Amino acid sequence: MRALLAQTLAEVRMTVRRGETLLLTVGIPVLILVFFSTTHVTSSPTPHRVDFIAPGVLALSVLSTSLVALSIATGFERSFGVLRRLHVTPLGRRRLIGAKVAGVLVTEAIQIVILTVVALALGWHPRGGLGGALAIIGLILLATAGLAGIGLAFAGRLRAEVNLAASNGLYLVLLLLSGIVVPSTSLPNVIRSVMTWIPSGALADGLHRVLGSGTTPRLVDWLSLALWALAAPVLAARTFRFD
Repeated sequence: MRALLAQTLAEVRMTVRRGETLLLTVGIPVLILVFFSTTHVTSSPTPHRVDFIAPGVLALSVLSTSLVALSIATGFERSFGVLRRLHVTPLGRRRLIGAKVAGVLVTEAIQIVILTVVALALGWHPRGGLGGALAIIGLILLATAGLAGIGLAFAGRLRAEVNLAASNGLYLVLLLLSGIVVPSTSLPNVIRSVMTWIPSGALADGLHRVLGSGTTPRLVDWLSLALWALAAPVLAARTFRFD
């Protein structure tokens, strides 16, 4: 347990010390939140733009940390031989992966606090109550597992440079197709159908329903996230290489 805690703290410290990671996990989400909440570049289904943008940016922060930042950092650690050395220490495979996932969750908690403060300063009025808060925790945990599994699958098979390009490319695609800053009603029916079955799309939809309208997430959102939370980590475990 002490080894797991020590490695988790190390993962968090390395995350906050990397400038490019802070830009991805905090800087970009905050900029998107402020920009799209105060301008009329896109349409908004709510009278106050921040009420729509804030839940989407929370989903974006989970996507940024659990998929992109984790994938890129792990890919370069694997390329530099760091993972191979850690793998043969008493820490072991399970605690190493557990520490990375725990580090992601701690980072996401920090992101959510920062984004919530900024959104409230912009006039956000979240809904949902205690039941909504529990639903949000469940959605984020499932989405984190699924997205982290995808990120680790990339990092464990691709060369670091290729993984960097692939992760950033996927990030842009999911940003545009997940209903994070563009309302799903503005997108074609085919894309709306696809959105439901990608983890970031299901997460964004669930958060919009809970925080935007005070309703519960759809069953299909829970099902999509649960499938990704099960399948993606299994894929990563079976395909990951430490060297």
